[in-house]
Amino acid sequence: MNTLAFIPSPSAGEIYLGPVPLRGYALCIILGVFLAVWLGGRRWVARGGQAGTVADIAVWAVPFGLVGGRLYHVITDYQLYFGEGRNWVDAFRIWDGGLGIWGAVALGAVGAWIGCRRRGIPLPAWADALAPGLALAQAVGRWGNWFNQELYGRATDLPWAVEIAPGNRPLESPDLATYHPTFLYESLWCLGAAALIMWADRRFRMGHGRVFALYVAVYTVGRFWIEYLRIDDAHEVLGLRLNNWTSVVVFLGAVAYIVVSHRRAPGREKVVEPAALESAEAADTDPTAAKDASARSASAKGTPSGEDASADVASDADDDTRADRSTADGTRRTTKKA
Repeated sequence: MNTLAFIPSPSAGEIYLGPVPLRGYALCIILGVFLAVWLGGRRWVARGGQAGTVADIAVWAVPFGLVGGRLYHVITDYQLYFGEGRNWVDAFRIWDGGLGIWGAVALGAVGAWIGCRRRGIPLPAWADALAPGLALAQAVGRWGNWFNQELYGRATDLPWAVEIAPGNRPLESPDLATYHPTFLYESLWCLGAAALIMWADRRFRMGHGRVFALYVAVYTVGRFWIEYLRIDDAHEVLGLRLNNWTSVVVFLGAVAYIVVSHRRAPGREKVVEPAALESAEAADTDPTAAKDASARSASAKGTPSGEDASADVASDADDDTRADRSTADGTRRTTKKA
């Protein structure tokens, strides 16, 4: 198979910073998480929430999501870790790749639910703010598969094919070097999904979890046809890969949620974070609250502030005036005696 052009794969899956190896797969995951939290935080504040809330809840959601993604991968591809000649310890080597999106979303939602309950905010509203960021995170995270030279598609001679090193090629085609870059297809699909989600959210003012449901529905459509191109080992049911069936079921669930949710609670939430609303109302009804807080803070530090400082200056001036009068009276009395 003659290929005029192709995407080269990296010669190594890690970059060394001195003696410390920085694995490309882990770097892509980390960058994706930061991007999702950053965009989600901006969207949350725009919806009336407080800055920092998305990041605080992400502290719960991200670890849960990583564990869930790894569990899904290990369970659905157990033969890679528990088959003959395999080492079960490799199931913990997450940096070598292997995160299932469905497990990450499911268990990550549990972590987010815990964080939302602690902050007293509705999970659907938080998920809506985070949805486009999740799509962008997936767009970045998929490049980790490029570093590991994994999860590519069928052999092809298209000019955007990805070159795979001999040690990472399928046993059935060791002489074929270029394959469909399914990681690139999914990355581009997720970028388009993020743009579509943000447009739809602005256009229709979606809320109550429908933005997140739209993200799930759009992603599953792309995942279905991309999964069809992949040639890595996977369980099949009725001629379709397990992830294809999962995409169908999840897509139908997401669409059903959008329809039912819109009928029960049309529009967007008026309040997404009660604490933010209470702070705003307190500032409007009691404009001296901030000044009092500043005075209490200054008093605690032993430093005069605001009106207290002005009172101290006036008191000092009165003391100086009384001292001057006392000196003048003493001078007059001395003159008379002389």
